[in-house]
Amino acid sequence: MTDPTAAITDYWDAAAPGFDDEPDHGLRAGLTRAAWDRLLRSWLPSDPVDVLDAGCGTGSLSLLLAEAGHRVTGVDLAPRMVDQARAKLAAAGLAAAGLTARFLVGDAAIPPTGDRRFDVLLSRHLVWTLPDPEAALREWVSRLRPGGRLVLVEGRWREAGQKGVPYVPEAASLPWNGGIGAAELAAAVRPLVAEVRVEPLSGDPQLWGGPVTDERYALIAEV
Repeated sequence: MTDPTAAITDYWDAAAPGFDDEPDHGLRAGLTRAAWDRLLRSWLPSDPVDVLDAGCGTGSLSLLLAEAGHRVTGVDLAPRMVDQARAKLAAAGLAAAGLTARFLVGDAAIPPTGDRRFDVLLSRHLVWTLPDPEAALREWVSRLRPGGRLVLVEGRWREAGQKGVPYVPEAASLPWNGGIGAAELAAAVRPLVAEVRVEPLSGDPQLWGGPVTDERYALIAEV
């Protein structure tokens, strides 16, 4: 199978300028931002922890996590996405309040964080873009400390890529192109962890900026 990584990087770099126009990407609407903030707070401990945001995009969720006091490392393959994440963090002025996050350019499937371990690994809308998603799941679990938590926000999409822009031709070779259902993802994760639960998310239009008809959910796994 041809490795589509270069084409995927170019695609998301090109998508970066308009990425935050999607309601659930930019979180510009107060209700949408508040809905994601509530979810993240329900999934993560109330005390500050080390969080790895794999496939952080423009850093909207990383910013919410940092605002909640967590120590966040965001990783994304697309340099322009990371540039926007860094700019967004700087504009929020969190450093003055002693709240920080760092963003790295790299393959989210093999995050360039060395031997560092995390309490929580969060990934949203990423696994369908990976050439070897099951290897990524194993890698992510290995990056967690004992008792850590894996949080995957995923689904089976009506369309792949950015709205109105076809995804890369190489996507046809991706194992989970177009998304993966909750039952299938749970089956892939369950052998790697101690406990798995799934929260349906399709029924909350505030998360998405309006009603959705495709499958969207969060998988939360305890290591």
